[in-house]
Amino acid sequence: MSIDPHDFTKAVQSGVKIDPTHGAIAPVIVTSTTYRQSAPGEHQGYDYSRADNPTRKQLEDALATTENARYGLSFSSGLAAVHAVMGLFTPGDHILVCDDVYGGTRRLFDQIWQKFGITFEYVDLRDLNILEKALKIQSCSGLWIETPTNPTLRIVDLKACSQLARTTQTMMIVDNTFATGILQKPLVFGADLVVHSSTKYLSGHTDVVGGIVMTHDHDLFTKLKFIQFAAGSVPSPFDCYLLLRSLSTLAIRMEKHSQNALAVATHLEQHPQVSKVLYPGLPSHPQHQLAQQQMCAGSGMVSFYLDHTTDLKTFCASTKLFVLAESLGSTKSLMNHPATMTHASVDQKQRDYLSITHDLLRLSVGIENSADLCEDLSSAFTSASLAR
Repeated sequence: MSIDPHDFTKAVQSGVKIDPTHGAIAPVIVTSTTYRQSAPGEHQGYDYSRADNPTRKQLEDALATTENARYGLSFSSGLAAVHAVMGLFTPGDHILVCDDVYGGTRRLFDQIWQKFGITFEYVDLRDLNILEKALKIQSCSGLWIETPTNPTLRIVDLKACSQLARTTQTMMIVDNTFATGILQKPLVFGADLVVHSSTKYLSGHTDVVGGIVMTHDHDLFTKLKFIQFAAGSVPSPFDCYLLLRSLSTLAIRMEKHSQNALAVATHLEQHPQVSKVLYPGLPSHPQHQLAQQQMCAGSGMVSFYLDHTTDLKTFCASTKLFVLAESLGSTKSLMNHPATMTHASVDQKQRDYLSITHDLLRLSVGIENSADLCEDLSSAFTSASLAR
């Protein structure tokens, strides 16, 4: 599959809303917290910026187009968006979650929402038989999916999961952060809600923290809109402006991220100091065919295991282009050690079960020259070799 040419146009044009006052093409940053009312209760669509803000509304509408969604709601972080979605559930609800879910999401579920009587069951959603049995054994209110997963890049069959969820009227939520709406559109496959950490690829420049939820469903939108207003975890107008700026290059960035990641993954797979590479764009990935069916490209995330001849700390300290840092999705290449960084809050037993071991590294491949990136890794391997 390849990126739909229309997605390039949507990414560029959806954030363009000509200012009627001055004709400005760049988004106007409206910083006002309050708005004049012509009479009590009569205004021009805005009364207080926690409820609505023109710059934020422009962002929400623009991002919704990338998922072919009717509605979008933005939040102050990706986890604030997850938190808002959880507000749709009530005590006694049971939610099935992919077992390789992002560590921060699991922490939020287990340490905060579980206190309010919502239960979570973590299952391997690659196995549809497990999902079907879990849906039948206990009444489920929600199905929480990441695909590709973080950090082991498993692929979950969205269409099949949606078909099973519908049989039990289970709400299906998909975290689409790794793929973005450019490479994968979960709503097309039957998802009810799509969640993003817009801090990552949607921003792309490591200068914004944010989240967004998108949906076709008017009832879900109305409920989430109330939660957004009542809880108030909204992004600033300037953050919304920065995300709108980034949106115009999203499609071309995702194309370049994917091209570079495939080159890096291929390079790593051939390197003697690597024991295993995880990348859905590689034919060696166990779900490569499924990834091709529901994704336009493999995105920019690559995970791999060092072999026993390579010192991990030396390797991490030896790269010049790959920066050891949290987060992902930047134009600049980043490297992460999940066991001590993004997934440190996941208990050791669960990390072992998920193969999030000490020798696992996760790369967020940027948009630099792919040959330079491969050379940077090769140089680090040489420095970190224990066999010299």
